[in-house]
Amino acid sequence: MNIKRILLVFLIVSGGAVGVRAQDKILGLAEVKSLALQNNKKLKKAQNNIESAIAAKKASDVANRPTLDGSITGTYFTEPLTAFLPEVMGNASLSVTQVIYAGGKIKNAGELSSVLVDIQKEQKVLTEDEVLLKTETAYWQIINVKDKIILAKEYIRLLNALRRDLKNVYDAGLTYKNDLLKVEVQLNEAELNLTKANDGLTLAKLNLAQLIGNKNLDFDVEDNLTGNFGLVSESDIENSIEKRPEISILSKSVSANEIQERLLEGDRKPTVAFSGYGFAGLGKNANPVNGKDNVKGFVGLLSVNVPLYDWGARKQKVKEQHYKTEARKIELEEARELLELEAQSSWLALNQSVKKIELAERSKKQAEENLRLNQDRFEAGTVIGEEVLKAQVLWQQANTDIIDAQTEYKINEANYKKAIGEY
Repeated sequence: MNIKRILLVFLIVSGGAVGVRAQDKILGLAEVKSLALQNNKKLKKAQNNIESAIAAKKASDVANRPTLDGSITGTYFTEPLTAFLPEVMGNASLSVTQVIYAGGKIKNAGELSSVLVDIQKEQKVLTEDEVLLKTETAYWQIINVKDKIILAKEYIRLLNALRRDLKNVYDAGLTYKNDLLKVEVQLNEAELNLTKANDGLTLAKLNLAQLIGNKNLDFDVEDNLTGNFGLVSESDIENSIEKRPEISILSKSVSANEIQERLLEGDRKPTVAFSGYGFAGLGKNANPVNGKDNVKGFVGLLSVNVPLYDWGARKQKVKEQHYKTEARKIELEEARELLELEAQSSWLALNQSVKKIELAERSKKQAEENLRLNQDRFEAGTVIGEEVLKAQVLWQQANTDIIDAQTEYKINEANYKKAIGEY
């Protein structure tokens, strides 16, 4: 939660208002996360669920207090009722009811409402983690496409240079047209891939815009697919997953089920309540006892409701809830196992990304050297243009692989932090 608070403070200090952006404003990772926390619709929904649970808790908190109800009634009677009642009469009443004992249901209902508030708060934390992970993933995907666009333009530049060289050689009658055509086919494919990449960038920005609450695409992201891509030491997974909101939600759900069980037990116990009812009436000869024009009085009532026999229905409801509670406990243990597996898998995936980057960097150096050697040999006339073309394709693929590997590392790093409860 500390990281989320820092992100929100970052947004406030930077004066970032929702949807109000300068043309092509550059957004960093911290800022897009802040915007997501501020504007994402799922988080707004989660906050409304919290407010709803808080309102329910406040209603539950006053359930043990007396209730006060009043009413005022005016009546007009015609014959033959006027022989017994005043023609015009006004009545007022006030009643007070206080539950004295309810088998612990009021107390348990209050505890349940508190637990439900906590569950909604933890649910929002979980939603925040999910939204932030999606936001960061979308951010790195944009950078991935941007880097591939740069690479595609450089690849096209290399192909155009090779085409010019081959055109000169072909015009001089020193090579076949087939070599030139192969380069032109590859160039057409490269230009098509560049168009696809530009379309992919638009879609990636649309995805991020939806997550951060932006209504348009007048923004860009920082180009920073750099940094440390080293191996990560395995954390204490068994203890770290206890920080996951999923564990907290299920633990509190077990508590809620146990309280529900006690509430159902309360239905099998007596309920004691006291009610007081005061009344007053005005009208000609309203008092049937002395004939006065007013009447007033008070009624006190002590009620005891004792469940006697219901063919075991209440008892079975308690048993039903007990088994639901046990099932939720098993679900909690299973969740721990699955989250441990998720954390272990995300750690392995992250370190596999490191290996991929190392291999991709090695391949990139080899592809660059291969391209340089073939270019020199082509200029010296010892190899044909097709060999240079093959070297360029290998160079382009090697650079694509390293972009993908670095992007994968960044995304896997975010997944790992979320898996160990440190996101």
